[in-house]
Order: sequence, then C-alpha cells, then structure tokens
Amino acid sequence: MKSELSYQHSLFDLSNLPPAVSHAKYNTRSGTFVDNMRLPVHRWFRYSAGFSADWVRYLVRQEKDLKGTLRVLDPFAGVGTTLLACDAEQVESVGFETHPFIHRVSRAKLQAIHLNVESLASLMVHFLEDALAAKPRLPDKAAVLLSKCYAHNTLVKLNALKETYLSEYSSPTPESEVLWLVVTSILRSCSCAGTAQWQYVLPNKKKKKILDPFQAFRLKASEVLGDIHNAQQARWAAKSRMLLTDARVPQTPKEMHFDAVITSPPYPNNYDYSDATRLEMTFWGEISNWGDLHQAVRKYLVCSCSQHSAAERLVLEDLLKEDVLKPIRDDLTVACRRLATVRLSRGGRKSYHTMAAAYFLDLGRVFQALRPLCADDSTICFVIGDSAPYGVHLKVDQWLGDLAVAAGFKSYRFEKIRDRNVKWHNRKHRMPLKEGRLWIKG
Repeated sequence: MKSELSYQHSLFDLSNLPPAVSHAKYNTRSGTFVDNMRLPVHRWFRYSAGFSADWVRYLVRQEKDLKGTLRVLDPFAGVGTTLLACDAEQVESVGFETHPFIHRVSRAKLQAIHLNVESLASLMVHFLEDALAAKPRLPDKAAVLLSKCYAHNTLVKLNALKETYLSEYSSPTPESEVLWLVVTSILRSCSCAGTAQWQYVLPNKKKKKILDPFQAFRLKASEVLGDIHNAQQARWAAKSRMLLTDARVPQTPKEMHFDAVITSPPYPNNYDYSDATRLEMTFWGEISNWGDLHQAVRKYLVCSCSQHSAAERLVLEDLLKEDVLKPIRDDLTVACRRLATVRLSRGGRKSYHTMAAAYFLDLGRVFQALRPLCADDSTICFVIGDSAPYGVHLKVDQWLGDLAVAAGFKSYRFEKIRDRNVKWHNRKHRMPLKEGRLWIKG
C-alpha cells in the first residue's frame, strides 16, 4: 500500500505539470466535437457538439474586436463548448441546457478551471486512498447494462469509487463535482463494450484496450489537474454561467441582452441525445434501463428523434396547426405527409412525420424566445445540418431561417461548410445533405 500511495503522490506532483497550452492560432472552420477531444478541459468528457471550441474562440475574438464589449449566449450549451471558449477569451457568456446529466458535466467543468490546483490534487489523493482501502463488493443485483459492459473485477473497483464518493465526498462543492466528473469520465475507458461514433454503448461489440479503474482515475485526474493549471496560466476568466433551463421558454434570473448567439441545436437526424449518456446514468443509479430515459431526460429536450415523438404520442395535424409554423406550414406539411405515407412501407415504421413537425415547432419557439434577448445589432450563428429521413428531404436551413425572420429577426443567410451523407456504406438513401452556418441578423 505504501508504494501505491507513493506513486499517487508522485503522479499528482504539481512540479511535473506541463506548460500552458498556447492558443495563438485559431482555425476558421466549425469542425465537429471530435476536434475538442484534443483541447484542454473540453476533452474531459466526450459528448457530441456541433463545432470546435477553437472556431468559437476565433469568432468571439472577431466579435469582441468589432464591438468592444461582448455578451454571448448558447441556448444549446451541452458540455460548455461555447462557454469555455468565452472564458478563454475573457468574455461574459450564458448557456442554457435541459439535459440534467449534461448540465452537471458542463457546470463541473466551468467551476473546475478556477479551483486551487494544490487543494484539488490533495483531495484526489485522499479520495483514491479511501477507494483503494474500501472493501470490494457489488450490489446484490447490478443493472443489466453494467454487467454486460464490465468484467466482474472492473465493476467491483468502479463500485468502490462510486461508493467512496457517495458516502464521503458528495458534498455540494465545486471540488466534489470535479471528483464526480473524473469518475464519470473514465467509465467508457474501463468498459469492455464498444461505443458507436455518437456515444451509443454497444455491449455486443467488444474492444481490446481496457483500463483498470484505479489507473484510469489516476490518468484522468492528472489530465484534469494539468488542464486547470494551464487554463489559469492562460488567464481564463470566470465569466460564464450555465443555467438548467429550456431554450424554448428560458427562465433567466434577470433581464438579459446578448450581443452574440453561438450555438448548434440538435439536428433532425434521429440522434437520441438521452441514449448517449445511458451508461453513465445507469452507473450512478439515475436510471435502471433504456425505458427510463424518456422521463429522466428525453422529454425535456427538443424533439429531434423518432423515439421522442413516439413516446409523446404526437399527432401530426395538431402540430401543423400551431401558429409558430405558419411561415413554413405549406412545405412542411407536404414533407410530413409524405413521411407519414412512406413509413408504412418501412420495417421500423418510425414516426419521422411527427418528429419533423415537432422539431421545427420547437426551433420556432426557440427563435421567438431569443428575439427579446438579442440586441438589434447582434450576431447569431446556428451551426446546422439538414436531414432526409426515409429519403424525404427536410430543408433545415431555409425553414429555420424563415422561422427566425417570422420571430422578428431581420434576415438570414446560409454558409455551407461540408457535404454530409457521402461516406457511409450503409446509408439509407442517396439524398445529398449538407452542414453549415446559419447567420441571422438581430
């Protein structure tokens, strides 16, 4: 045990931390969340985002130079990509997020970069000491998903980390939230189950590289401490706020006005954001099975997957009658009714018809909520992608732009970044798709 603890202290030795990362160069492409996995702080937890943090910093710096002072809003803040980029540029920002688990992840990251590194390192050492000394055990009945994703010995060690945290370290402090995030962030690297590109866990797909939980904790803790040190060396500011609120009907503590909105809403491409955190939420006991996801998470989100619209038992004609959809009702009705017909000939019979209508209704409400929050000369950028469920094209850039103008914004233009649906061998249709930036004038 002595040699084990000696190794821990040497690992967390602050004199061995790497130098601060330079952000002198900024790329000019939006990119994807994959870019963020190479960036300090952003890389702590892998979650889908619509753009790279470096690109946000580039845009924020441009706007700051142009306007002098700047306040930025991200109404779909996710794990804090925009907010962390704004902190790095010493710009005030606010984020809205309705996914409770992801809100906690982002809040932990935002708070962490301003903590005392030495105190946090000491806390991590003591936490690991206590977890190593804990008597290994498992609950009488572990969740089915966990038993499929972890070897028995691995699950015993992970449970030692979890029980140690819950019994001794779960006080509501920024430091304890960082501990929670470190444990949460190692769950995939310790699992024998594969992970799909968009973070769906694949229990039947096994991977070869699996980390021991205690070793994984050491590695992640060291990364976190180094990144916090680097952020402080680079003088990141504490000017961001993350709110657990819905962008369709945001509840803000006071009247706010923003000079810029930088965000990427969910795409209408049937990606289930709630399922992306199923493993982590199961581990912490927040859900027991896949069926729990709707009440725990999905019902709070913008409707962008058929699982959501099916669970809500949405009725197409009721959705299309909503006044918010009036600017695009004719085109949207044609597309949705075609989807309602096509789905009957498909094996899954997925409810894309109601999903599509609910998606644009939700985004229309977002634009209506944003209009009074945005200054008249504000810069608004939505990174978006179109979709073609069952081969029926949804004109996302045009329809969202029309909804924005109907909500009171002046105008819009679309800037294409790249083609989509061109490299997958198993793609379901040949409809050319695109991703890009929807620029809206305040």
